[in-house]
Formats: sequence, structure tokens, C-alpha cells
Amino acid sequence: MASGGLLERLKNGGHVLIAEGYVMEMERRGYMQAGGFIPEVVLEHPEMVQGLHKEFIHAGTDVVEAFTYYGHREKLRAIGREDDLEKLNRTALKIAREVANETGTLMAGGLCCTTIYEEDHLETHDKVRSMFKEQVEWAAEEGADYIIAETIHSYGEAKLALEAIQQHGKGIPAVVTLTCLIPDETMDGMPIAEACRKLEDAGADVVGLNCGRGPSTMLPALKEIRKACNGPIAALPVTYRTKEDCRTWHSLKDPDTGKHVFPRNLACVMSSRDDIREFAEEAKAIGINYIGLCCGNSPFYFRELAEVYGRKPEACKYSPDLSLNFILKDTNEYAQRLRQFAMTGKK
Repeated sequence: MASGGLLERLKNGGHVLIAEGYVMEMERRGYMQAGGFIPEVVLEHPEMVQGLHKEFIHAGTDVVEAFTYYGHREKLRAIGREDDLEKLNRTALKIAREVANETGTLMAGGLCCTTIYEEDHLETHDKVRSMFKEQVEWAAEEGADYIIAETIHSYGEAKLALEAIQQHGKGIPAVVTLTCLIPDETMDGMPIAEACRKLEDAGADVVGLNCGRGPSTMLPALKEIRKACNGPIAALPVTYRTKEDCRTWHSLKDPDTGKHVFPRNLACVMSSRDDIREFAEEAKAIGINYIGLCCGNSPFYFRELAEVYGRKPEACKYSPDLSLNFILKDTNEYAQRLRQFAMTGKK
């Protein structure tokens, strides 16, 4: 693993790999409630958060991101736990810092969309600034190596997040990733590539996309961002099979029933491992050097991405070897008959 901080690792075409997607993985494991997706698990089962950090390191991540996604004041107020706000944030940051120190990985603090920003209602801007400020200050005090502002749908809110990191982050780097939904523009009407360029011009160290779109529908937007920006570009798709007529995971439908699957029934539209590998190969080819996976991510997916980017994490010891599968590869009579029966129904 490369030494140094975020910017040192990205110099001269270097790569940083980051595993995200804690929200959906914790919900899948039964430690988070779908709907609000509020990270109460940080306080109620901190050992699970620590364990997931270590699983993703095993699979190849360079970064441990503190699990503060949706751990902001507005979300905690919605469930009557606003008094736990600082405790939740500092606990998540301490867990991440401890794991990062043990493993030589980077530790990132995290901001996300506040759910209250409205372009034309300036009173919401002040509330957003306040929410970002407190989370940035806690992240800086707990030793974050850099801060991520992610899953932000409006350029205006992304700019507020960047300004909070610059003003209250004690000089640590800022990664700002927008969420591109169905049109290639932000919610406040700015072309997505232009928004990324403006954030880069305003001082963001890394810009790009996370969440919203899956691998196949994120790539076209990433190509435009790569043309527009000069610095490191981030790409973290969800791991679902979005397509041109369903560009976001929110719009996906069950292929059997035609019903929308977000957020409870996404399993029927999950990406394959080959989908992830092919995405990583194309992303690497177009110059994406800050890369990861967002909602739906799991260690077996992340290992695929890490291998494409030339990494050999410990999990590679257990990468598939189909030559050892007797149904697929053995040539004895029993294996041949079983293979035919399993694949065709004929003996």
C-alpha cells in the first residue's frame, strides 16, 4: 500500500480505492432500518461497524470512511435522537481512526446531503452551513485525513459543503462527489460536468460522482467530467444494473413483476461480479483515479475492483478458481452427467 496522505497517493496518476456502501450493507445484515437509513448502529453495535471496516480493508480499500452518513442533525431529529448527534459522530470517527491506525489506511470524515437544502429559500442555507460546520469540526478534531462531501444533488449545497471543509477543516483535503440522477445535471439545473469543474476551480481536491447511478449509466457522465476537469476524478456507482431507460437505482423495476424495487427489493437487480470488473476496467482506461463502490457494495464486489486496479489484498487468496469445481471442469462420467442434468435437465 502506498504511503502518504490522500494527495500524495494521487500524485502522478496514483490511485486511491475507497469502499463505501455501509448503509445498504448494514440494512442487509439487519442492523439498520430501511427508510430513514440512520446509522444508529454506530451507538448500538459499534463492533459491527468496526468489523465492516476491517472486511473492506481485507478486500482492498485504501480508506476507512467514518460511518456518519445520514448521521447529521436533521436525520437524528427525525427519530428523536438529536441529543446523540455529537456522540454518534465522534464514536464513528474514533472507530474509523482506530482501524485506520492499525492497518495503515487513510481515515475520512463524511458529510452528505442534508435533505433540507432549497436553492430559493436562503434560510435553509444557514441551517445547512451550521450542520456541515459541526460535522467538519468533529472530523478535524478526531484526526480525519480528509473529508468527503457526498451524495449531494445540488451544486449550491455542494459548494456550501466545500466551503465548510475549507473554513473549519484545518486545511485537510476535500473530496466532493455529486449524485447524477436521470438528467445529466444537478437539481439546481447545472450540467453535471460544469458543476464538477466549478467545484474543482473553487478548491476541491477531488470531484466526481457517487451513488444514484449504477456502473453502466454512470460511465457516460464520468467521461464528460474527465474532459471538463484537470485534477483527480472520483467514481463510486451503486452496484445495481441501471440502464438507459432506468438510469438510477431509484427507477429500477423488478424484471418479473414490473414493480419499482427501491429500496426494499433491490436484490433482483444487483450487478454481477463481471459488471463490476468491466466498470473498473473502463473507469481505469478513462483516467478515474479515485474509485470505489457505493450503495450495494460488499467485499466480494470490492475485491473485483481492487484486482483491476492492480491490488492484491488478502481477500485475493480466496478469489474464484473454477478449475477446482467438479461440476464445471471435471471430465469423469459422473461430473459430465451431472453437468448436463443441471444445465439442460437431460440425463
